[in-house]
Amino acid sequence: MSVLGKLTLNALPHDPVTMGGALSMVAAVAGLVILITYLRRWGWLWREWLTSLDPKKIGVMYLVVALVMLLRGLADALMMRGQQALSAGSNHGFLSADHFQQVLSAHGTIMIFFVAMGLMFGLINLVVPLQIGARDVAFPFLNSVSFWLYVAGVVLINLSLVVGEFAATGWLAYPPLSELAYSPGVGVDYWIWSLQIAGVGSLLSGINFFATILRLRRVGMTLMKMPLFVWSVLNSMVLVIFAFPILTATLGMLALDRLLGMHFFTADGGGNPMMYVNLIWAWGHPEVYILILPAFGVFSEVVATFSSKRLFGYTSMVVALAAITFLSFLVWLHHFFTMGAGADVNAFFGIMTMVIAIPTGVKVFNWLFTMYRGRIRLTTPMLWFLGFVATFTLGGLAGVLMAVPAIDFELHNSLFLVAHFHTMIVGGVVFGFFAGLTYWFPKVFGFKLNERLGRYAFWFWLVGFLTAFIPLYILGIMGATRRLDHYDASLGWQGLFIVAAAGIVMICIGVGFQVLQLAYSIWKRDENRDTTGDPWDGRTLEWSTSSPPPEYNFATLPPVNVRDPFWAAKQAGQTHPQPAAYQDITVPKNSPLGLVIAGFSFLVGFGLIWHIWWLAAVGLLGVITTIVMRSLDDETERIIPSREVAAHEEAHA
Repeated sequence: MSVLGKLTLNALPHDPVTMGGALSMVAAVAGLVILITYLRRWGWLWREWLTSLDPKKIGVMYLVVALVMLLRGLADALMMRGQQALSAGSNHGFLSADHFQQVLSAHGTIMIFFVAMGLMFGLINLVVPLQIGARDVAFPFLNSVSFWLYVAGVVLINLSLVVGEFAATGWLAYPPLSELAYSPGVGVDYWIWSLQIAGVGSLLSGINFFATILRLRRVGMTLMKMPLFVWSVLNSMVLVIFAFPILTATLGMLALDRLLGMHFFTADGGGNPMMYVNLIWAWGHPEVYILILPAFGVFSEVVATFSSKRLFGYTSMVVALAAITFLSFLVWLHHFFTMGAGADVNAFFGIMTMVIAIPTGVKVFNWLFTMYRGRIRLTTPMLWFLGFVATFTLGGLAGVLMAVPAIDFELHNSLFLVAHFHTMIVGGVVFGFFAGLTYWFPKVFGFKLNERLGRYAFWFWLVGFLTAFIPLYILGIMGATRRLDHYDASLGWQGLFIVAAAGIVMICIGVGFQVLQLAYSIWKRDENRDTTGDPWDGRTLEWSTSSPPPEYNFATLPPVNVRDPFWAAKQAGQTHPQPAAYQDITVPKNSPLGLVIAGFSFLVGFGLIWHIWWLAAVGLLGVITTIVMRSLDDETERIIPSREVAAHEEAHA
C-alpha cells in the first residue's frame, strides 16, 4: 500500500464548479496570510489571540469562524436554489446530480455544526462569565481545546472541497447510503471525522459551562437570581452533555463499519440501519433545542432591556426551559413516523411533539407581556426579536401540523419539511444569535454597530427569508420532494423555485449590509464609542464593567442580593463602588497547547479519511503526548498587579 494511502492526484477537483470554489478558497487563505505578513501582525496574533485562554477572546474567535462559515453555507444555498430554479425539463442546470447532493450535504452540515454551534458557543463565552459575575470559566484550558477542535472540524470539512469530495448522503448520512457499498469514496469519511472532532469539542464545552454556571456564580446569586440567558445556557449544556455522547458513539460505529468492515448498520451483515436513524435523531432533536434555548435566552434579555421592564413571569420561564429540556428527549421519533413503528409508537411521539409546543408558547406570551405597557425602543436587536416572533410562529404551526402522523406520512419527504426546519433554525436560532450579537457588540468591542445599516440588513433578511421559504411550503404540498436537483417542466413548479431563489438573493443582500455595517462601524468607531459600559441601559452584571471588559472581568466581587442586580444598583446610585484598596488578580497564562492538540486531531482525522495509517498514529500519539505535557505543567497562571487593576477601574469609574 502507498505511503499516502488512497491519496493520489486524482483527488484534486476536475469539474469547473468545484475547481472554482477550491481556487477561490485557496486564494482567500493565501491573501489573508500575505496581508498578515505584510502588516507584521503574526506575533500580535499569536500572543493576543491564538494562544489566549480569555473566554472573551475565544468567544470572538468562535464568532469570526462561524460568520465565515455562514458565507460558505450561504454560497451553497445560492447554488442549490439556482440549480432548482434552472433545472426543469430539458435544462439540467449547472450542477451534476452527484455534485448537487454534495452541496446539499455540505450546506446542512456546515449550517448546523459550524455556523449555529459556533455562534452559540461564541455568545456563551462572551456573556455567561460576565452575567454570573465570574472572572473566568471553570476550565480555561479546556475552553481553548474546545474551540480549536471546532476549528479543526471546520478545516477538515472545507478541505474536502480541495482534496477529495464531500458526502452525497444528506446532512445526517443515513445507512445504507453512507455505507461502503453505496459511498465508496472519502466523502462520508470527511463528514464523519469533521463532525467527530468538532463534536468532542462541543461536549467538552458543555461540561465546562455546566460547571462554570453551577460553581462560579457570584456570592448571593442563587439559581433563581440568575439571568434568563444563563438559565437557557444551563439547560442547553445539560442537553449537550447527554446528547453528544450519542453522536460520538453513532459516528464511531459508522466509522468502524467503513474502516474495519463491521456491520452495526448493514442489514446483510446482521446490523440494522434503523438503529442508526434512531440514534442519530436521539441526538438530533435535542440538538435543535441545544441551539434554540440560548436564542430564547437572548430574546429574554433583549425584550426586558428594550421594554425597560423586568421580565414578565420569570419563574414560569425557568420552568418552561426545564420542561423543554426534558421533553426534547421524548420527540425524536417524529422525524421518521414513516418507518413503520406502529400506531401506538407514532401516537406517543405525536402527542409529545404537541406537548413540547406548550412551554415554547409560554415563553412567547411572556415576552409579549413584558412588552405590554413597556417603554419599547425599536433598536436592531428588538427588530430581530419581532422578526423571530413572526417566522417562529409560522414554523411552529407547521411543526404541530406535522406532529400528526397521518399528515406527516404525506409531507415527510417533501419540501414542506425543509421549509419548516429552516423556519425554526433560521427564524429562531440565527435571528436570535444576530439579536445577541448586535446587543452585546458594544460590550465586547467598545462601540455600537450602525443602526441604519443594521435595519437594512434585518429587513432584507426577513423579507428574503419569507420569500425563499414560503414557496417551499407550497411546493411541498404540491408534491415536490427533498434533495431535488431536476424536475419535469410540466409540473408547474419552476415559477415557485425562481421565487425561492430570489429570496436567497435577498438574504445575500442582507448579509452584504451586515458586512457593510461592520466595516462602517469600525471606520466610525470613535463616534459610536461606549464610554459608560452601559449603552443600552441594561439590567444585568455584564453592563457594570467597562466596554470592552478587562481580562479579569471584575476588579471586586460584591455579593448579589436581587435579580437584575445592576438595575437595582443604578436605582440606588451605587453602580461603581470603589473599594479601599484593589487586590492582585490571578488569571491563566496563555497556552498554545489547545491549538497543538487540535492540530494533531486534524492529522488523526485526515489520516483515517485517506487510510494513511502512519499519519493517524502520529496524530494520536501527538494528542496523548500534548495532554500529558499539559498535565505536568504547574506554571499555568500569572498575576495582574493591583496597580494595573486600580488604574483601569478608576478610569472606568
